[in-house]
Amino acid sequence: METEILNIFNEHQQPIGTATREDVHRLGLWHETFHCWFVTQENGCDMLYLQLRSPMKKDYPNLLDITAAGHLLASETVEDGVREVQEETGIHVAFNDLHSLGIIPYSMTRPGMIDNERAHVFVYRARHSLRDFNVQPEEVAGIYKIAFQDFVDLWLGKRQRIEGHGFVSDEKGELKFMKNQVSKDDFVPHPQSYYEAVIQGIERTIQVKG
Repeated sequence: METEILNIFNEHQQPIGTATREDVHRLGLWHETFHCWFVTQENGCDMLYLQLRSPMKKDYPNLLDITAAGHLLASETVEDGVREVQEETGIHVAFNDLHSLGIIPYSMTRPGMIDNERAHVFVYRARHSLRDFNVQPEEVAGIYKIAFQDFVDLWLGKRQRIEGHGFVSDEKGELKFMKNQVSKDDFVPHPQSYYEAVIQGIERTIQVKG
């Protein structure tokens, strides 16, 4: 995976060539990713599906994250990003069914990694239940559902903890359903600006599509 070839960009978001995924994160080179947020309705309430990252993941294990996301290879188009949805969630999604929130650039830094992403962000209006998900164990440990308004309140500082319910898939593929109280510390630490941009984009999508 570290030898995957990615397109890279300068600080003005102009393409400047390619580099391996390892070098991209070691040198802090700008690169492209694909993010897809699932939104559904439950009893008239807008809900978000979130993935629980696998404990086997090198980066940010056991944290809640975007429903499905991944790096775009140099040989891929943005449309090819839907493969991440299929691979991680087991749900087939057509690119034409996605609503684009545009490109959201952001940076994350931690020891040994500088992650400068040009994230192509999309929203999918899902009509799936938790049991429709068939997660990829090495990538995703489970799926959680959280009320969108609770998610908004959490990231805008109106609440410290919110409730999520979902499942974790064990090594045999059996699902264990549970409810948990979660805080910001339970999420991948994308920048506050990223979460705020996603919230605004989802709100627009909900208003348009009703």
